[in-house]
Amino acid sequence: VILMGSGAETVHELVDYLVAKGESVGMIKVRLYRPFSVDAFAAALPSTVKRISVLDRTKEPGAVGEPLYTDVHAALNEIIAAGKAPFEKMPEVYGGRYGLGSKEFNSAHAKSVFDNMKKATPKNHFSVAINDDVTHMSLEFDPSFSVTGDDVFQGMFYGLGADGTVGANKNSIKIIGDNTDFYAQGYFVYDSKKAGAVTVSHVRFGKNPIRSPYLIDRANFVACHNYTFLEKFDMLHNIVEGGTFLLASPYNKDEVWDTLPVEVQESIVSRKVKFYVINAIDLAKKLGLGARINMIMQTAFFVISGILPKDKAVKAIKDAIRKTYGRKGENIVKMNFDAVDAALEHIEQVDVPVKATSTKHMPPVVPDDAPEYVTTVVRKIIQNKGDEVPVSWMPDDGTFPLGTTQYEKRNIAVDIPVWDEETCTQCGQCVLICPHAAIRMKAYKPEDLNNSPSTFKHADARGKGFEGLKYTIQVAPEDCTGCSLCVYVCPAHKKDEQGNRTEEKALKMQPQVPLRKQERENYDFFLKIPETDLSLFNPATIKGSQFIRPLFEYSGACAGCGETPYIKLVSQLFGDRLMVGNATGCSSIYGGNLPTTPYCTRGDGRGPTWSNSLFEDNAEFAFGMRLTVDKLTEFAAELLREVFPDKADAILNADQSTQLGIESLRAEIENLKDALRGRSDDKSKQLLSIADYLVRKSVWAFGGDGW
Repeated sequence: VILMGSGAETVHELVDYLVAKGESVGMIKVRLYRPFSVDAFAAALPSTVKRISVLDRTKEPGAVGEPLYTDVHAALNEIIAAGKAPFEKMPEVYGGRYGLGSKEFNSAHAKSVFDNMKKATPKNHFSVAINDDVTHMSLEFDPSFSVTGDDVFQGMFYGLGADGTVGANKNSIKIIGDNTDFYAQGYFVYDSKKAGAVTVSHVRFGKNPIRSPYLIDRANFVACHNYTFLEKFDMLHNIVEGGTFLLASPYNKDEVWDTLPVEVQESIVSRKVKFYVINAIDLAKKLGLGARINMIMQTAFFVISGILPKDKAVKAIKDAIRKTYGRKGENIVKMNFDAVDAALEHIEQVDVPVKATSTKHMPPVVPDDAPEYVTTVVRKIIQNKGDEVPVSWMPDDGTFPLGTTQYEKRNIAVDIPVWDEETCTQCGQCVLICPHAAIRMKAYKPEDLNNSPSTFKHADARGKGFEGLKYTIQVAPEDCTGCSLCVYVCPAHKKDEQGNRTEEKALKMQPQVPLRKQERENYDFFLKIPETDLSLFNPATIKGSQFIRPLFEYSGACAGCGETPYIKLVSQLFGDRLMVGNATGCSSIYGGNLPTTPYCTRGDGRGPTWSNSLFEDNAEFAFGMRLTVDKLTEFAAELLREVFPDKADAILNADQSTQLGIESLRAEIENLKDALRGRSDDKSKQLLSIADYLVRKSVWAFGGDGW
């Protein structure tokens, strides 16, 4: 095999393994690609070579082959022509691609390349690690194959973005590297949803050099730093028999077993897993560390794994704390020291029963009634099994459906806001500031409460024009990130019996898990309530704007994000006619993310148009949109005056200063389009194609990390 770059170490590791077992295989690493040294290449080729596979990490559509593949072919021909060939017969050369789309390339994938060359008729122009059921040019591989020995420690740590898990594991690698004779390696997988999303740390230790530039698929140690992940990810499918599982759990060793999904219990029992728990969240809160559970979990890892003696590990951790946090003050150092000491006293081993006993199952990753694309492609990717998605499942026109974040239900909040309807002043500030559109409000008719859940809260609506209506603020428990901004901004304080103001507000953060089921039912019911009548409120006020359904919802932005409340507000005020030119940065990552997309549409299908300008030229990019819209609007007006002069003045002078006026104009334009469909002249056809531009568009330039 001939290749260069990231896959070379993987093949090197595999070749050493196969040669030790007596196989006649080899590899050449290309360290300087161009100028390509034909003489050095000839000297590196063994005289016994019969077949060569060249791997490129690129795809050159329309070319005979990928760059390294074509250069190897040319070099071989030059060697033979110059009489410098070390072999008698020209080797057969096959080309393949690996690593496209960040696909894994591990030892099992590398072995499939050698296995292909052993066949009577090997595939040429193949792909590796992709299930290509369209061209059928992908290589089959044995996912159970591994070259990693039992002497290598392999650990996987599932953390919540910004909880310190990644930083703790980086420190662990340094500690072990400095205090043992082990080689150490770490790979860190970050979700594009950033803080508040899953991170997975892949950590290896061993007495021999580690040549494994790929993720772990068989772990001795698995740690879950967020309890809700157990309901979403099958993280124990990677654990080896007799491995160790550490869970940050709100339940103690006597309570936790019955709270686990039966699928998790079955994995623990069948694989004879040693199971430990620690209430890291509660400890961190008591110590003033908030959600930063990293030191607690790091200490638990060292104590349980035994990689270092306990006393030595604690000293090394505290030395790392002082080095990392010393400049932030002695108080921060002491809090982290206290976290280490507290962890030592609160690690508990669970007595694992002989069989699974839970009646609780892992919930569906996405709702069963979701669209087919969501239940197939999106479901797999959310489960961290995107590599299993075959090519035929992907949209062949490059388009992806909108509004798919509503099906994700990340369940990452430890605490969620609970509404006190008696204290609430119905100002709408909590709904306005929510970065993820996970708390909403509606005013509606009393009869809309028919068949409401018993726990669904409501109050008499306040304000002029809302007489006789009911009002509800409702949280989406599985979409909330627990940032507590809504509680912070709430101006309504509860009063005691003497009428004095207390610190308690109309919103109060409470644990999510016990509330999840009832609030999920309440939120589902809330969404079915008709939207608040547009004629009842002024959308140019805080309260009025928050009665409008946001067309940007449940994004992957960080918990407490300061940008997304503005994007959400823009989508409420102008979303049905919004056009966005978005530079690359945070707002493009959470705005144009896959597999789920936060921009969505109204019931009639109208919603934002969004495009990414890639570079920081979003102002020019959006200005081009504005000029285009203005020109098409101008042209539509010209055609309208020619085709329907009697209707032109009424349409062109229609009031578009309010949403009601815009909706009225849209109805007129639909009538116009119906009339145009019955005409066959060119101008009528042209007007039909651009008539919607007679409704004003709102064009915005979003910066990558600001506006």
